[in-house]
Amino acid sequence: MKICNPLHSVIPRAGSRLVNGCNSLHHNKVRSGFDSATMLYAGGIIAILRYVEAGSTILTVNEIYASIQGESSHAGRPCVFVRLTGCNLRCTWCDTEYAFYDGRRMTIDDVMRRIDTYRLPLVEITGGEPLLQPGCAILAELLLSKGKTVLVETSGALPINVLPPGTIRIMDIKCPGSGESEKMDWRNLQWLTSHDEVKFVVANRTDYEWSRDVIGRHDLTRICPVLISTAYGRLAPDEVAGWILADRLDVRFQLQWHKYIWDSGTRGV
Repeated sequence: MKICNPLHSVIPRAGSRLVNGCNSLHHNKVRSGFDSATMLYAGGIIAILRYVEAGSTILTVNEIYASIQGESSHAGRPCVFVRLTGCNLRCTWCDTEYAFYDGRRMTIDDVMRRIDTYRLPLVEITGGEPLLQPGCAILAELLLSKGKTVLVETSGALPINVLPPGTIRIMDIKCPGSGESEKMDWRNLQWLTSHDEVKFVVANRTDYEWSRDVIGRHDLTRICPVLISTAYGRLAPDEVAGWILADRLDVRFQLQWHKYIWDSGTRGV
């Protein structure tokens, strides 16, 4: 089956009003008559069409596996993980360096078939940085069209508005301790919805205070759920829990449960 077949079934669901307006929005000729969500999705549809035209029906995939979701508001649920190859950041505490380069080329159809074998309703597309690959948006849309709950974990260094509505975008805002905080694309905050989640991984007290200040400055807890976790092995969880309680932060403290269930270096979990 060619990728154009399922995609053709997806695009009409956006509605004729949206599709007919895409071209006008793209050329800046019409700026009225569409609400903000429609305008955002119009941009996403244009992007997807461009990717298909460019032949982006191939993904470079590092691994696909089923495990227990270790993070986010979905922690504890069985989940299929699709880890895409490549990353534009080099965080000091990165635990998936093997995803920088290793991977094999797969058609999106093959990826979908592999996901289907696990028969699970929850799917996370991760990396690396999944948004580096244009096909990520197509994969997310196809999964949504099949009734899947779709999580996409991204660093926030690339625009998140390319992803289709319904995707749960988990944006990992990089703290100073990661060495990559300057790469954040702060425009992404305007595209967050209550459906999304924001995550901070803290490696020390400075990271925590920086995260607390960002949360307050942008009033993030009023936009979407906010998660704080520790860089595994670099900061004691009880310290961070104490800081959160002392500051009365309305956030979710999380641990990477998969690293406590299995050895922290185990792949495919």
